[in-house]
Amino acid sequence: MPEAVAATGTHVLEWLAISLTPGLGPTKAQKLVERFGTPAAVFQASLTELEGAGIQAVSAQSIATGKSAELAREELARAATQEATVITCEDRCYPPRLKEIYDPPLALYVRGKTDVLLQPGIAMVGTRHPTPYGSGMAERLACDLAAQGLVIISGMARGIDTSSHRGAISAKGKTIAVFGTGVDVIYPKENSRLAEQILALGGAFISEFPLGTFAAPQNFPIRNRILSGMAVGVLVVEAAEYSGTRITSRCALEQNRDVFAVPGNVTNKNSWGPNTLIKQGAKLVATWEDVWEDLPPEVKLALTPARGPESEEHTTSSLFPEDGLPPHEKKILRLLKADEPTHIDELVEKLETEMSSSEIFAALFELELASKVRQMPGKNFVKSF
Repeated sequence: MPEAVAATGTHVLEWLAISLTPGLGPTKAQKLVERFGTPAAVFQASLTELEGAGIQAVSAQSIATGKSAELAREELARAATQEATVITCEDRCYPPRLKEIYDPPLALYVRGKTDVLLQPGIAMVGTRHPTPYGSGMAERLACDLAAQGLVIISGMARGIDTSSHRGAISAKGKTIAVFGTGVDVIYPKENSRLAEQILALGGAFISEFPLGTFAAPQNFPIRNRILSGMAVGVLVVEAAEYSGTRITSRCALEQNRDVFAVPGNVTNKNSWGPNTLIKQGAKLVATWEDVWEDLPPEVKLALTPARGPESEEHTTSSLFPEDGLPPHEKKILRLLKADEPTHIDELVEKLETEMSSSEIFAALFELELASKVRQMPGKNFVKSF
């Protein structure tokens, strides 16, 4: 990968310096720039003028003494060594939809291809502890949507996020990981290989947090507004009642984004989030077409299908069994569940009048090869989607 430039566009140093100023959030900082006219004019103002603008004394002093500018210069130097780019809200490659939200980041750190930030995408979010059904649906839907040309935007967390990124990769599509750390800090570490694949296929990592920022719990709710803000809509796969996904969904509604949800088993706690969203008006999603139908016409026109299969075995993700299977395999699929393992002995007992044990084993083997069934520890089986 060629070395990335440290910054693009104009006023990058000034915008970054303002974003690094203590006591200034995105909203206050934007108002400060509007008051003085340009980012450069902020740094030409006196301490008295800055304090008169209504910002905290610590913020005014950091700007007036040059401390903020020095922090920005150091940060740009570090960015160059990490193959990271710093883009600001004035840059051509700043995500256009992100500019529309109430408090967009003044500066974003990017690793990977900055042009992917301009392409339409769907945010996929959910629990860090999914069921096999949830993981399978996330991966399959992401694969199908990426194959249609949509960028898959997620947070690189364990669980649904990881499955969503993997689905996009399996379609050879593009995916963006929005970090709650610095873009040079891969979290969780077991996703290092996944991170390499994202960049290799033309995707990107982005973050508003300075380089070296570790995975502090408070960072992740903050970054969720970027996940939803960049996207055309947000797709929720599995989420418990009290989860970060609720924050992302709320952000999406506040930002006037479409919300989609995959329904789940009502007895499973991870189904609370999507099922509640559907009750509140979110679009129920069983296949990628359910998302596609609600995309704005201009987005559909802009999309170019990615090369590669829509999903494994060239099938479309679905909540329902697929046709075209041999009778024995269909019978087994009807008995299996996606979110609850079934032991092999239970299958043999239920099918003893219709199939021999050897026929059951053979059918299960074929279903596994076709990725329609997954074997869990202890000779337990679940349905895959």
